[in-house]
Amino acid sequence: MGVELGGALKNVMAIGTGLSDGLGLGENARAALITRGLAEMGRLALAMGGQAATLAGLAGLGDLVLTCTGSQSRNHRLGLAVARGQTLAEAEASTPMVAEGVRTVASARALAARAGVSMPICDEVAAVLFEGKPVKDALASLLGREPRPEEEYVVRA
Repeated sequence: MGVELGGALKNVMAIGTGLSDGLGLGENARAALITRGLAEMGRLALAMGGQAATLAGLAGLGDLVLTCTGSQSRNHRLGLAVARGQTLAEAEASTPMVAEGVRTVASARALAARAGVSMPICDEVAAVLFEGKPVKDALASLLGREPRPEEEYVVRA
């Protein structure tokens, strides 16, 4: 379960980091989104029966970092394009390749709602892509959130 969710959710997180990078918010903002994205992914994976350790490895953190920072990431590039003023339709039409995170975000939010899991990055990415929320407002909402423990998704005995 952790491998499947990690592989899907990292695409949504990459759109989020693309939005941040497109506004020029810098590497600290990107690192914060990746870190909080990993926590968000972990909460849902645990709620669905996955193991936290799965997301600490290549199927989680490794794939997340690459997809959020790699020059070949379709999802990151889509976030960049939207942050720079393209509509979702324009960004999607500019490449023959699919940015999976666009479709994944709605499914992730539905799954999280059923499981009672908070997914603020997914919520803000969806608000930008589908509800017309300005990128600056979405990122300000995310980066202005109260700090929380990074290990919040670890199950304790």
